[in-house]
Amino acid sequence: MWSDLSNKVILVTGAGAGIGNALVKQLASAGATVIAVARNEAQLKELASVDAKHIKPLLVDLTNWNKVREALATVPQLDGLVNNAGVAIIKPFEQLTEQDFDTQFDVNIKAVFNVTQTLLPKLRNGSSIVNVSSIAASRSFGGHTAYSATKAALDSLTRSLALELGARKIRVNSVNPTVVLTKMGRDNWSDPGKSGPLLAHIPLNRFCEVNEVTDAIGYLLSSKSSFVNGHQINLEGGYSVS
Repeated sequence: MWSDLSNKVILVTGAGAGIGNALVKQLASAGATVIAVARNEAQLKELASVDAKHIKPLLVDLTNWNKVREALATVPQLDGLVNNAGVAIIKPFEQLTEQDFDTQFDVNIKAVFNVTQTLLPKLRNGSSIVNVSSIAASRSFGGHTAYSATKAALDSLTRSLALELGARKIRVNSVNPTVVLTKMGRDNWSDPGKSGPLLAHIPLNRFCEVNEVTDAIGYLLSSKSSFVNGHQINLEGGYSVS
């Protein structure tokens, strides 16, 4: 699967840490040229130092509509786009502020719309768009009111784009994990009192590893998924059927 992506050109947002960082490194090791988008300059420099030949950093704040369009104007023709950047502000509903709401919608859905629309002329026929969503798009969790709404909107956008872009031979899908054990995920869910109730509803009795998310993204980017379009791949160990 990964060898299928050798010599491809793929843009990944949210490349500074977590899933995006791991994905950029995996794609680069497979021989793909990866345009790594993030807003943290230090993280981008560190990432580029891993493989300067294959990793091309692009510093941009995705919440700035016009700056995004200016920055992406320099991007070459693409074989793939991964909309991975995301923000989760987890609070009880009554404590969420207007800024909390706007920040999550600006990054999790508005930026995806802007990036994808801007890059559409650069996406080759046969290319693939992968959106990193969440199982929270379809299931409810305490404190996730605004976040879940953004991911539900992202899933809807995924299906709509799959329909509209299919005629151009561009596929659009998403991966929808539950808790992913990035550094932040491990820190946030290390307390058994918090993780226990959720794990009790996951038949595999564990959370998702980062490589399981990147493998699913790699599959959707590759020709191995050439007839997969408009789908959400749930990475949740059976949570949805429990």
